Formats: sequence, structure tokens, C-alpha cells
Amino acid sequence: MSFAERGYEATSLDALAAGLEVRKQTILYWFPSKEALLDAVIDRSAADLTAALETALASAGDGWDRVEAVVRSVFRLAARRPELLGLVREVGRLGPPSATRLTAALEPLVARANDFLRAEMDAGHMRRHEPRLLLLAIYSTVIGMVTEVGVLRAVGEEPTARSLVRRRAELLDLLRSALLVDGGRREGDAGRSG
Repeated sequence: MSFAERGYEATSLDALAAGLEVRKQTILYWFPSKEALLDAVIDRSAADLTAALETALASAGDGWDRVEAVVRSVFRLAARRPELLGLVREVGRLGPPSATRLTAALEPLVARANDFLRAEMDAGHMRRHEPRLLLLAIYSTVIGMVTEVGVLRAVGEEPTARSLVRRRAELLDLLRSALLVDGGRREGDAGRSG
């Protein structure tokens, strides 16, 4: 996905056509402009991301297990479909109207996550935070850890499958200790090491 790899502005319809091995006119037949193509890519990407997260949540338990399922799902996407998360990052960087379109498509998930966090906080299972700000912090951290290859290399982290698994485990430990009221310890975790 060229928009994710090179960025929207740096990707021409000519380059897209060459990469797809079609004529530019073929793209323009289906999408009257580069902006219309981006809108379609955003819609498809939001649907794919929603489907992946819904699948993860469908088999997740309650409480912390739901947070862990979502984080694991996003890291799995980073390994299997890095262009999808790269596009999410790029669309956020573009700002309105593209970011607004993506935000609107993901709003039902965000609303459910907000309600879930608020309920967990009200039940005393998670520490009290502003849920939407917490979601933004988690989103920024996860997307950064899986898409910002240049930043990872700058801090001495070579982006490999092994380092992705390690980063996921470390992030889950961090989130568990930051969110859960009991400090993130569960039965059987007493002897656990990082």
C-alpha cells in the first residue's frame, strides 16, 4: 500500500498504476481522483481493522483479558499486515478530512472501549483515568511501537519478529501495572519475571 509506505503526498497515481501494473486511467475509471481513492482505502482499512478487533474481542474474556486481546490483535496485524497500521498512522498525520473520516469509521469501537474502561474503573478493577485520554495514550503508544521503524532504530531497537513479541510483552506489562488496581498481579503471577 503505497500511501502507507511512501506517504499520501509522495504517492502519485502514476506510481500507483505502475505498482499495480495497470494504466492510470483504470484507477481513474473506478476512483475519479486520488482523494476518492484515499477515501476508499480509508473505508476498507477501517473495516479491516474493526473486523480484526471484533474477532479478538469475541473470544476475549472479561476485564483485563479484553485489553490484552486488543493489544495482541494490533501487534498481530503489525506482523501480518504492516501496511494497514502504516496507513492508520499516515491518515492521522494527514489530519482532516482524512483523519476525520477514519475517526468516524472507528467511533463505534472507541465508544465501546470508552464505556468498557469507565465500567472497569467504576467497578474498582482499573485505576481512575479519563477514558478517552487513556485510549489516545494507548493508541499512540501501540501504533508508535509497531509502525515507527525509524524511531525504533534510533533507540537501538531493530524491528524484527522477535523484538515485536518482546515489545508486545513489555507493553502489556506496562499497561497491566498502570491500569489494574492491584498493580497488575494476578494469581500465579507472583514468581513471574519480565
